[in-house]
Amino acid sequence: MKRILLIPDSFKSTMTSFEVCGLMADAIRHHYPKADIVSVPVADGGEGSVDAFLLAVGGQRIEAIVQGPFGEEMTSFFGSLPDGTAVIEMAACAGLPLALGRLAPELATTYGVGQLMVDAAQHGASRLIVGLGGSCTNDGGCGAAAAAGIKFIDRLGWPFVPTGQTLVDIARIDVGGLLPLFRDVSIVGMCDIDNPMFGPNGAAHIFGPQKGADPAMVEKLDTGLRHLARQIKHDLGIDVDTVPGGGAAGAMGAGLVAFFGASLQPGIEAVLDAVDFTELSKGADLVLTGEGKFDSQSLRGKVVIGVARRAQASGIPVVAVVGDIGEGIDEAYRQGITAIVSTNRRAVDFEVARATCREDLTGVVDNLMRCFRLAGW
Repeated sequence: MKRILLIPDSFKSTMTSFEVCGLMADAIRHHYPKADIVSVPVADGGEGSVDAFLLAVGGQRIEAIVQGPFGEEMTSFFGSLPDGTAVIEMAACAGLPLALGRLAPELATTYGVGQLMVDAAQHGASRLIVGLGGSCTNDGGCGAAAAAGIKFIDRLGWPFVPTGQTLVDIARIDVGGLLPLFRDVSIVGMCDIDNPMFGPNGAAHIFGPQKGADPAMVEKLDTGLRHLARQIKHDLGIDVDTVPGGGAAGAMGAGLVAFFGASLQPGIEAVLDAVDFTELSKGADLVLTGEGKFDSQSLRGKVVIGVARRAQASGIPVVAVVGDIGEGIDEAYRQGITAIVSTNRRAVDFEVARATCREDLTGVVDNLMRCFRLAGW
């Protein structure tokens, strides 16, 4: 009986990783009905991350009442995995869809994210994975830190919860009130960008406009993040200026590092660690992975290459099924990729191809299985 692992990313704007897994599995079973197929859909830290982890390793979805992006009470959730890990996605209480119709990154807060972190730790989680994707915030994680007991003091000596527009009012940061339960909890920020906290490639300039910030507001938000970085260095002795990924989720990446002692990891690394890929892949005959477009940017540790590197260590062949193949990808074959095949079976524009993407994906995997059978696999 063949054992096949399916670990694809989503195909942006066309198919979720859940759909890709399902289509791949159906095509495989047409030729190998008794195959042992293990599906590990991958989310990038944004919406759907919790469900992806729960589907991959089991566990339960736990609801919690927290603050939304503008302080409103809402029901959110986190995932509790069997090994004591809790998965939190920022999008569940500070996501961009929650701010549609009132986009205001200068006012939005990550306080609810901190409440989820506290609730998960109170439920006994020994490790937190915080998905840093799809946020509407730009508060440097100060809201989350405040929910966990850290105090931000203004120039008059009053504590307050900073948002993007009031980061410049922070005169002192007091971490002495951080809840003791975080002493024994390790935290990983899950992100797939390497943007710094501030500057031309930072949180405000790169991601602020999509959150509703006009040019003047972008400058104001960037100034606030620069001030926060200086205050963190002065009060905590931590330099977050150039931390890769510090600009993720309105600089929540930098906040997790500074306030919680977190590490930042590419999403695929966090996923592969959580599902214990080494154990999961034992006895596997093949790994199928994929993404919408595979090009030189994909070589920087994203899903396909992350999977290939792990599989290479175990000697398992990896086939990447992708929508489009770009230039400069030869290095992929030295990093564990056995073959790369495109779902685009005819030369058409993306807007045309997306209409038949599911049929095309199924057709490609079907043809792969036919080749394997011809080879006596």
